[in-house]
Amino acid sequence: MRVLAAMSGGVDSAVAAARAVEAGHDVVGVHLALSRMPGTLRTGSRGCCTIEDSMDAQRAANVLGIPYYVWDFSERFKLDVVDDFVAEYTAGRTPNPCMRCNERIKFAALLEKAVDLGFDAVATGHYANIVTDVHGNRELHRASAWAKDQSYVLGVLTSEQLAHAMFPLGDTPSKDLVRAEAERRGLGVAAKPDSHDICFIPDGDTRGWLADRLGAEDGPILDRSGAQLGTHSGAHAFTVGQRKGLDIGYPSADGRPRFVLEVRPKTNTVVVGPKEDLEVSLLAGRKVSWAGLDPVASGFSAGLEAGETAEFACEVQIRAHADPVPARARMALVDPADYADGADAISASRADQTDARLELRIVPDAPLGAVAPGQTAVLYVGTRVLGQCTIDRTVSAVPAGASA
Repeated sequence: MRVLAAMSGGVDSAVAAARAVEAGHDVVGVHLALSRMPGTLRTGSRGCCTIEDSMDAQRAANVLGIPYYVWDFSERFKLDVVDDFVAEYTAGRTPNPCMRCNERIKFAALLEKAVDLGFDAVATGHYANIVTDVHGNRELHRASAWAKDQSYVLGVLTSEQLAHAMFPLGDTPSKDLVRAEAERRGLGVAAKPDSHDICFIPDGDTRGWLADRLGAEDGPILDRSGAQLGTHSGAHAFTVGQRKGLDIGYPSADGRPRFVLEVRPKTNTVVVGPKEDLEVSLLAGRKVSWAGLDPVASGFSAGLEAGETAEFACEVQIRAHADPVPARARMALVDPADYADGADAISASRADQTDARLELRIVPDAPLGAVAPGQTAVLYVGTRVLGQCTIDRTVSAVPAGASA
């Protein structure tokens, strides 16, 4: 096969490319230039896609003896990831830019270009597996090493994208083995630290980065009854579940810590309360995609009218490193009354996602804590990734006033 190896400049993507070469594929390496500041250099484990990373990827490609190119995706990255990140915070939501990057850059823009150029697959250094069922359908599954599993951030992939995806590291038991393999192969990135945090905010100061772009305006901090407890310097700096940085100045009546329960950007308001008020009994989202066959085609659920499904058992994971929890889910018609935008809730849809008249409703077996709109809920059945939704709304497990 002709394989395009996405080479970030890290050890995982370098070894993934090496394994693709060793498997006999015709491999070409490509590094994505995502930064609009080409002079930016990496600082330890912070930041990625820098000039330093590009040079590391070039050196790895030279060792492997494969052609290497740099593709400028900085404009697409700004529009689809950075601007989306800002817009989501402006709306009081908590986005996951890694999900958007995988969805819109690595497995949309990159894959589309690769297929147009005649490549059969794109190989990346993600830790996940693709399994083909007895009918020839490709499914996304967890990596063999759950501690390193990255299937959550790949939950946005569609069946069409899985058809052209390759994850050579999926069966590798540990990252230490990958580093050892890189050293044996003479790859200079063997000891390079993993990148973390948001790549376009390399200093890790998300609050300051947002303040520079959205400004900072004082607003009220309220409890669930509407009583004002203090003020803040910008609602965009807060996210559901946050404890630090409230600066209310005095303890709660019972002495327990307060947590952010809700962010209301239109009124620049932050609502806080006790930890138990963070628990939700239902989460739902309209931007839904399936990583392979949908629940009806997969046999998990019988179809009902207008694309609805019967309830089916699954597990839900709401963060990359969270444990999955048992749940039941179904596709259901949107009730505009459940959304602040009313009728607009069903007016917009993306061609690669389910009908916007529908939402994915997920009911965990036990309440989940600190679930924020904007996060991604990924559904699993065993090791298989079934699909995902961006969370639009939640229903509190604690009625207003019950914990007062």
